[in-house]
Amino acid sequence: MNKEVKLYFSREEMLAMNIKTLEERGVNIDEIAMISYKQQSKYSSDVEYSDCIESVKKILSLRDVFHILQLGVEIDRLAEEGRLRSPIQEIIRYDLGVFGVDEILGLDLAHLYGVIGATNFGDIDVNKPSIVARLNDNGKDLNGMCHTFLDDIVGAIAAAASTRVAQIISENKTEKKN
Repeated sequence: MNKEVKLYFSREEMLAMNIKTLEERGVNIDEIAMISYKQQSKYSSDVEYSDCIESVKKILSLRDVFHILQLGVEIDRLAEEGRLRSPIQEIIRYDLGVFGVDEILGLDLAHLYGVIGATNFGDIDVNKPSIVARLNDNGKDLNGMCHTFLDDIVGAIAAAASTRVAQIISENKTEKKN
């Protein structure tokens, strides 16, 4: 029996699937938006939380982000179940510090918003605010969920959203001057 396979999804479908995947892993949009809000509040008092929510949703609707998030979570899930081959099973499950592929995916996602996105990602990756820290810490419990990829992906989404908010603020200031 030939079953038709769907390979392409609308932005709305990708957003819905990404939100569902995040929620299944214990992450919600508000937690990501709050990181963006705090990140951008360091540099501007004009930050609107609603812009952070909107930015997270916008980023979650992008095709590259959809692919990165879905792939990263699937790799984490397979590692949880012990379904990868050794030695990559142990490297991912133990979140080996010198394994940088998870950061590469996060950096690629953050780069959607240029160098500033990448810089914001670096700050979030090092300082691990709120949900990023929780994912990182919980992922180290070998009896629980694996978040080797997800903590970096969530941090990168927050970094990209923070950068998008900075761009909105900059555009608004330009419009007020004209």
